[in-house]
Amino acid sequence: MMKKILGSQIVRLVGALVVGVMLGVWLWGGSTPVHNHEVAAEEGTIWTCSMHPQIRQSEPGACPICGMDLIPVREKVTSNGSTSPFVYRMSAEAVAMANIQTSPVIYQRPETQVFLSGKVAVNEQRLRVITAHYAGRIENLFVDFTGQQVQKGDKLATIYSPELMTAQQELLETAKNKSLNRVLYHAARERLRLWKITEKQMDHIEETGEIVTEFDVYADVSGVVLKRAVTKGDHVGRGSALFEIADLREVWVLLDAYEDDLSWIQIGSQVNFTVASLPGKVFTSKVTFIDPVINPQTRTASIRAVAANADLALKVDLFAKAQITSSVSKAALLVPKSAVLWTGKRSVVYLDVSDKDTPTFKMQEVVLGPRTGDLYVVEGGVVEGDRVVTQGAFAVDAAAQLSGNYSMMNRPSSGIEVNKNNTLEKAVPSPMQGHRH
Repeated sequence: MMKKILGSQIVRLVGALVVGVMLGVWLWGGSTPVHNHEVAAEEGTIWTCSMHPQIRQSEPGACPICGMDLIPVREKVTSNGSTSPFVYRMSAEAVAMANIQTSPVIYQRPETQVFLSGKVAVNEQRLRVITAHYAGRIENLFVDFTGQQVQKGDKLATIYSPELMTAQQELLETAKNKSLNRVLYHAARERLRLWKITEKQMDHIEETGEIVTEFDVYADVSGVVLKRAVTKGDHVGRGSALFEIADLREVWVLLDAYEDDLSWIQIGSQVNFTVASLPGKVFTSKVTFIDPVINPQTRTASIRAVAANADLALKVDLFAKAQITSSVSKAALLVPKSAVLWTGKRSVVYLDVSDKDTPTFKMQEVVLGPRTGDLYVVEGGVVEGDRVVTQGAFAVDAAAQLSGNYSMMNRPSSGIEVNKNNTLEKAVPSPMQGHRH
């Protein structure tokens, strides 16, 4: 009897325990489990996503991009005790392994050498086109090939012109009665004068009474015949081009300058150039013109220099290699190009802000000017004497990103920085902020 009573009590106790467990599961089973790292999180910890370190929150939760649980990351502490996601501290061993080297920001007048290529061209200001002043036929041609040297006043061709014969006849008729009608007489002479008939030639026609059937065409400049547009027997009209003559004792050197080189080139900059046909000889000139329009195909602007060519050694269309040494008028802040990390529209450097015990580096956005050799002109973001990482900057940036800090690919918009209170403040100094002396 006692055994039966004892057995029924045990059954009731087991049943009550099972009911209690099920009730507990029903009441608390749907609540969010407590993560170990949440319990271990200390005050001042920020929370970030291991896949998207740009996510930074002051409390735990899920990543709004991928949904993963955020992980705690302790803020990095600078030498003065402040916290900033722009500052990253490394161990001395890590610095040595990454071979990180720094150099100071300098303040001096930048100078650079720009290397250009181009060709020798005709000086258009010394190019003349000989045209026909009256219609007619080419009877004789005294210049019958291009490249021929001519002197000013040389006879180039002879033109037979019926129109000119009629004008001479009018002159003779009006000359007979010039005392009665001087207006018609002067009009006849003016017509011949417009056709480049000289006063001496008109006087000869009046004196002899003979009509000239052929008139000569003369060179009005000394130079080289670059183009002959007619042959013997051709009919030409008034204004037709007969010859192109260029004075090649002075030529142009046309050089192509890329867009990023234009800031170093000014009117008056000295140009030293060479041509393959005269090895070892260096010609010196100055920039006289910079094309205001960029060639859309080559993305270059034409730079023009004028060169003396008394011995005609510089042949038209020779290829030329040139060098322009240029400097800006004022001193500027300069950093090595190896210190600059490009982030699309922005550029950053890492400043060495280490204390005596711990190597510490701060990411700083900079405003860059033109490049000069292995240096960049900096218009804002650093001051003279700041030390920037020139070797190992990528290693510092990668380590900072892995630790949850801001990096060149993960940072807020230009010109702001997060302070220890997670508020926004200006981070980039104004352009050319007071350099130290």
